[in-house]
Amino acid sequence: MTESAARKVPLVAHVIHRLDVGGLENGLVNLVNRLPPESYRHAIICMTDYTTFSRRIRRGDVTLHALHKREGNDLRVHGRLWKLLRQLKPDIVHTRNLATLEAQATAAMAGVRLRVHGEHGWDIGDLDGSRSRNRQLRRLFRPFVSQYIALSRHQLDYLSAAVGVGPERLNHVCNGVDIERFKPPEAGTPSLLPLGFAPPGSVVFGSVMRMQPVKAPLDLARAFLTLRERQPEWFPKLRLVMVGDGPSRAAVGQLLEDSGVAGQAWLPGARDDIPALMSAMDVFVLPSLAEGICNTVLEAMACGLPVIATNVGGNPDLVRDGETGALVPPGLPDVLASWMMKYAEDPVRRRKEGRAARARAEIEFSIDTMVNGYMKIYARLLGAAPGGPACVGRAEIYREERGA
Repeated sequence: MTESAARKVPLVAHVIHRLDVGGLENGLVNLVNRLPPESYRHAIICMTDYTTFSRRIRRGDVTLHALHKREGNDLRVHGRLWKLLRQLKPDIVHTRNLATLEAQATAAMAGVRLRVHGEHGWDIGDLDGSRSRNRQLRRLFRPFVSQYIALSRHQLDYLSAAVGVGPERLNHVCNGVDIERFKPPEAGTPSLLPLGFAPPGSVVFGSVMRMQPVKAPLDLARAFLTLRERQPEWFPKLRLVMVGDGPSRAAVGQLLEDSGVAGQAWLPGARDDIPALMSAMDVFVLPSLAEGICNTVLEAMACGLPVIATNVGGNPDLVRDGETGALVPPGLPDVLASWMMKYAEDPVRRRKEGRAARARAEIEFSIDTMVNGYMKIYARLLGAAPGGPACVGRAEIYREERGA
C-alpha cells in the first residue's frame, strides 16, 4: 500500500491508561492484530506508558505513544494529548474505562468528530459502578461520546439505567478468544507442571489472573485450605496452580507456605505459555469480586475446561451454570471450596461441562465474532458498509429486548 493510499484508510486512536499485561490490553491487541489493515490503521495512546507487552502487536504500522501522566490529577497530560491528536488527526478516538473517559472531552476539543468509549470492567474501589462520584463523572462526559461499547450485559444495563445513555448509542461486543491457539490438549501432550507435582490421579485446580485484590486470589487460596479441613482423605490428591503476578502474589504464597501446603501449590508468576499451562488443569477457578468480560475464562473454556466463577459482572454472560461450569457468590471461600470439591469428586461432570464450554467458545466467542462487532460499529460511525462479513450486533438485540 502506498503512503497516499494508507492515509485514506481510517485511523483509530485507542486511548488506554497503560499497555501492560491485562484483559483489556489483551483484547485491544487482539483487535488491532485482526482488523484488516486495508480497512483501519491504529495508534495506541497510553496516558502513562507501555511495556514489553507491546511486542504482542504483530502489525508494523501501529504507532505507540506514551504521555507519561503523573499520579493523581495531571491537567498537563491533556495538553499533550490534544497536541498529539491534532498531529495524528484520527478519524475515531476510542477510549476505554473510567481512567481515560476525560480524554473524550480532549478529543472533542482537538476536533475529532467520532468518539467511542468502552466499558470493560470495574476496579476495587467501585465493584459495581455504584460509587456516586464515578457515576457523576460518567454522566458529565456522556455528551462527548458518540457510541458506547459495553463488554458485558451487566455494564450495558448500568450505562442505560445509571448513566442515562440512550439505546441508540449502546453496543454490546464481547471479547473473543483465539480458538486455534487455545484448544483442548491432544493425547500425549506433555505437562508443563513441575516434575512430580501432579502424579496420576491428581485433580488440578487452576487460575490465571493479575494478582490484585479485585481478583481475590487470597479467596482461592483460602478455599484450597478449607478443602484440607473438610476432606483430609481427598486433599492429598488436589493441586492448586495460580498463574500470574501482582501485588497480592507474595501474600498468597506466604499463606500457602505458612499453612504447610506449598508442596501442593504452584505459583509460577506471569507466563507466556498459558495455553500449554491450561492443558495441565482439570478445573478453572475465577474468584473475582468484580469482572467485565474475563479473557482467561474464555481461554479456559476454549481449552475445554469447566469453569467455577463468581457470579459477578460479565461472568454469567460466559459461564452457563450447570452446563459449562458453576457460578458461586463472591467473597465466600467456604462456598467456593464446596464447589471445588464437587468437581474433584466427579470426573464425568468435568469432562461433560468441559466439552460444552469448548463448544460454546467456538460458536459464540471467537475472535472473528468480536472483530466483526467492532468493525460494524466503526463502519456505522464512518458512514460506510462493514468491511467484513455481516454479523448480528448485540446492540440490536438489546434494543429489541427493551422495545426500542
